[in-house]
Amino acid sequence: MNTKYNWLLLIGLFLVGCNDLEQIPQSTASKDAVFGSVGGLDLYTNSFYDTPGNGGVLPTGSDIIRSDEMADFSVRTQVPDFLRDGAYGPQQSTGWDWKALRNINYFIANCTNPVIPVETRRHYIGLAKFFRAWFYFDKVKRFGDVPWIGKAMSVTDPDLFNGRDPRAMVMDSVLADLNYATENIRTTTDNTRSLITKSVAYGFKSRVCLFEGTFRKYRTSYNLGSTADKWLTEAVNAAGKVMTEGGYSLNETGGTDKSYRQLFINTTPVTNEIILSAVSDATLAVYNDANWWWTSATYGSRVSLIRTFVNTYLNTDGTPFTDKAGYQTMTFMDEVKNRDKRLQQTIRMGNYTRTNAGATEAAPPVFSYTYTGYMPIKWSLDDTYYDGGTRNINSISTMRYAEILLNYAEAKAELGTLTNDDWAKTVGALRKRAGITAGLTVKPTVVDTYLKTNYFPDISDPVLLEVRRERGIELVLEGFRFSDIIRWNRGPLMEQVWNGFYVPALDKPLDLNEDGKSDVVFYKVKPATQLPGVTYVSVAETVNGVVNPQRLKNDTYGELTWLANIPRKWNEKFYLYPIPTNDIQLNPKLGQNPGW
Repeated sequence: MNTKYNWLLLIGLFLVGCNDLEQIPQSTASKDAVFGSVGGLDLYTNSFYDTPGNGGVLPTGSDIIRSDEMADFSVRTQVPDFLRDGAYGPQQSTGWDWKALRNINYFIANCTNPVIPVETRRHYIGLAKFFRAWFYFDKVKRFGDVPWIGKAMSVTDPDLFNGRDPRAMVMDSVLADLNYATENIRTTTDNTRSLITKSVAYGFKSRVCLFEGTFRKYRTSYNLGSTADKWLTEAVNAAGKVMTEGGYSLNETGGTDKSYRQLFINTTPVTNEIILSAVSDATLAVYNDANWWWTSATYGSRVSLIRTFVNTYLNTDGTPFTDKAGYQTMTFMDEVKNRDKRLQQTIRMGNYTRTNAGATEAAPPVFSYTYTGYMPIKWSLDDTYYDGGTRNINSISTMRYAEILLNYAEAKAELGTLTNDDWAKTVGALRKRAGITAGLTVKPTVVDTYLKTNYFPDISDPVLLEVRRERGIELVLEGFRFSDIIRWNRGPLMEQVWNGFYVPALDKPLDLNEDGKSDVVFYKVKPATQLPGVTYVSVAETVNGVVNPQRLKNDTYGELTWLANIPRKWNEKFYLYPIPTNDIQLNPKLGQNPGW
């Protein structure tokens, strides 16, 4: 870990003052010194790990913990401008940044020194091509067609102002880079989980190929459906490599009650399951701001889950929660009992506690933060010390074995080749860890009508429905959901009602964690006398003459709703972001994405 960050400091000496990367930098680290030694190649490739703002590629820990703030299951303080009519367009768009690519291409072009053995050079070029594939995958997901640039350009290069290339061609190039990376990266072990290894490359390839295969299958307007199975097969094979050769397993050290959440709050990565991590290191002052973002009433987006999504968590006996009679009017205290154990490790519920100055205190959902009652704890530490500022010392997972299992299961389900054995070692294994006791070894044969009606009305295969349920629950708040919605062609899910738990009546104190102390009261007229330690939340039509965004579905009872007064409307153009205005002005050949 320390070595990586020391190299990042050294690479700055090589690049500083170099206006044109074809020149020899005016520093003690010459081009020949860097590309003529293994140490120099290490030095350069470690620059790819820098933060995106400094020309790196991988997301930071703070990027990851907030990456699902725009998802169908995420309620937040304000409706995203992206989903508000007329609030987002080319002038607001971002992400057309190519600095990292030039750094990568320059390395590939110059990693040719015959002093270095061919196999060694291929290893380092494999690392560079891995990062180039990651860079381009992000660009294609966001913008669709983008220019494929496979060389280091100077500011006078005539190709600098070319137009965009078709996404199919760009993704073929991404796959070629990933194939090179998986074949040539030699690193097979890294106990820090902060470096790119052969398993990381195969794991990322499975992610990319699953995305592209399902995108081509369900986004039929691109007329790429005939090639979808090729990509899905590549996803199966890449995930299979990690499963059979990577040496990873699901973390089960904390039993069904703790194993899942350990992955997200440990200071060091849980190495049997975490494949790649944004590692925190107090000695290097490398922190993230998970607690601040997930507990503050003012700093973050106050993301909470919606009830429609929470309803998809199974009962511990493997049956759908929504098969229970009266589930629609069940109070929070009752609906969270006997559920998939990941629920209690994802939101505040039951006997969840926090530590405050050494003392342990009950910690029910807090309505100074949550709008729905389903308040996440997945990334935040239980000690309140970390709540203010960028202090968190937990390492943040970028890739883990559970995702690889889900990539494998979904790709095989899409191909129609998922067997009972496949089910048992993927979805079944994940559910077993979550305390579910049935349906672990035999794939399902019955469609869950709630899941089909509310999420995937065009899917009739019970296996595929359950794989998608499992993906949503296992990877919730890890940054996959919006991309999944795009590739499944399910953008209208972003219009889901922002609903919360069921409130049976006004002015009735609710003890959300059943510790004998009332926690919250919902009212339309605030009572003159209030209970100490209880939060009072107005659900009146207006507050001080302003429309109240917090209401009850049936006015005096029912599910909580948030911001129902501000419409969210999915538009076909939202499957891609617009090219930023400034970049089109610099290069009109880029054109604009449809509808923008």
